[in-house]
Amino acid sequence: MIIYESTTTGFLADVENEKIVDRLYDVYQKKIGRTSRSEIRSWDHSLQRMSNVLRDREIPRDAAVAIEFKIPNTGKRVDFIIAGNDGNNDHAVIVELKQWEIVQKNERLDAVVVETFLGGGTRQTTHPSYQAWSYASLIEDFNQDVREIPINLKPCAYLHNYLIQENDPLTDNHYAEHIEKAPVFRKGEMAKLRSYIKKYIKYGDKNNIIFKIDNGRIKPSKSLQDSMANMLQGNEEFVMIDDQKVVYEQILHYAKDCITADEKGVFIVKGGPGTGKSVLAINLLVQMIQDDYFAMYVTKNSAPRDVYAAKLKGTMKKKSIDNLFKGSGSFHAADKNEFDMLIVDEAHRLNEKSGLFSNLGENQVKELMHSSKFSVFFIDEAQKVTMKDIGSVELIKKFADQLGVKVFEGELASQFRCDGSDGYIAWLDDVLEIRETANENDLGMDYDFQILDTPNKLLDIIVEKNKLNNKARIVAGYCWEWISDGKNSQDVHDIIIPNHNFSISWNLGNDIWALSDTSVYEAGCIHTCQGLEFDYVGVIIGDDLRYENGRVITDYTKRAKTDQSIKGIKKKMKEQPEDATQQVDQIIRNTYRTLMTRGQKGCYIYCTDDALADYLKERVKRVYEEQMEVRTLLVAENKETY
Repeated sequence: MIIYESTTTGFLADVENEKIVDRLYDVYQKKIGRTSRSEIRSWDHSLQRMSNVLRDREIPRDAAVAIEFKIPNTGKRVDFIIAGNDGNNDHAVIVELKQWEIVQKNERLDAVVVETFLGGGTRQTTHPSYQAWSYASLIEDFNQDVREIPINLKPCAYLHNYLIQENDPLTDNHYAEHIEKAPVFRKGEMAKLRSYIKKYIKYGDKNNIIFKIDNGRIKPSKSLQDSMANMLQGNEEFVMIDDQKVVYEQILHYAKDCITADEKGVFIVKGGPGTGKSVLAINLLVQMIQDDYFAMYVTKNSAPRDVYAAKLKGTMKKKSIDNLFKGSGSFHAADKNEFDMLIVDEAHRLNEKSGLFSNLGENQVKELMHSSKFSVFFIDEAQKVTMKDIGSVELIKKFADQLGVKVFEGELASQFRCDGSDGYIAWLDDVLEIRETANENDLGMDYDFQILDTPNKLLDIIVEKNKLNNKARIVAGYCWEWISDGKNSQDVHDIIIPNHNFSISWNLGNDIWALSDTSVYEAGCIHTCQGLEFDYVGVIIGDDLRYENGRVITDYTKRAKTDQSIKGIKKKMKEQPEDATQQVDQIIRNTYRTLMTRGQKGCYIYCTDDALADYLKERVKRVYEEQMEVRTLLVAENKETY
């Protein structure tokens, strides 16, 4: 999705006539719905400088210009693109625009991280050259047309407020590798930037380059599960961008410092669904192993561990695999500092006690911290889905204080799931009444979200989608007894919806549900799918989530008796009814939020409650009505532009 598109002539005219800010604001409001004029005006100076750059007779006036291009499958945007031809090949020059005036070299971290003055204080962030290169790399990775036509992407960065200085930290040899891939231009180097553009853009855009970048065939993003074996053999399978790369380097730096100094440390990483927590966790595991540290990946939920182990089968000995991936209940008897690093994914799912009968140890958070020199907790408190889930930032800090452990913190915001749409997740929170957001009518324009009238149609769609690459699954709320458990037969069905003559079994356990192609005919629950991702997910919402009297309500009495997620709720309802009501309400809403964010490309819903289905249809209708209005206005604007 592009916020602004024109020719060089059109762009220069909009800047000269002082229309650029209004045009950007209007289109941004229509497409995104969340900005202010002051935010748009902050771009004005950068765009004025880019207009000066393009006022060169040798830069073709029919070259294409695009502003704010959203990279598919992420929440990231490219600032400025100019596209054309060099006489033989199509090129698109990607310009990362920065208004920075100060840069400090950071020798402690990888040669990607710099420090600059942002938001009222000094902040660590990625070097502009790395940022521009990583954006170009992601576009190439996701856009099949860019790779096959090909369209040659040429990234660079322009810091138009940054004065050249002696022994300049911005261009220090520390960053040479990345500057070579994406040159950086400073204040006073406009002529150099012009030369860089003219090297690739000698003729205009005759082949609709921007259109092909914006509308090219999207190759599904790489799955963490599929790439695990290659990663452990030393191949980089994922390009970490922006906050991912910064947090990754910070963790490695602080971990190695603490281990070398014989001090204990903990790093808390906060991030919502699809922000790349698991990708970052596995990259950390790989790097620490390569650097000869004793590291281990830990989750409460066995599903992701089973998937990673299956993917590694044949590349490593079973004992080695088992030593890499452990459940969170394995550390109550571990010695102090037995491990160099424990990487704890889905830390919100940690329990207080361990063991089959929850009678071992003191607290899993404390035990993990005790047994590791450096521990990393990836956490999203909005994904707590059982009464036993106790992982929280507050609790981690409490035990860190007790054990004298240094605490470091970071946060992930970049979106890689739900087609890169953080808008969809905010919209979902609003729809499920988890929290009020500004996203009443924006779920991300490229995300396929549908409400279906029958579970039969839901299954048909998922089966069809699964034929593409075995990455589509059915999941359901825990409102049906698990009578098929241990029988391992698809003839025994648990989820029965009589009025549609529909039935399906819970996942049987014959094979790993996330990987077996026959699992498309089985339903996964929250415990089967949390921590995993698919291209498409079909969600059956049971009677524990309904719509009554104009509100989305939860009803824990409709959960199956075999559901261990809310074990103990009846007793707590008698003793602490207010707290119990709030806790179980949050668990049910969080469960469906988690289920509805497992799909990277689409989510399909069937509701047993007709009123809830009607409510969701109305919310989706409002989204698409607004999108149609935006498209109509954009068509009119494009006619005016050209």
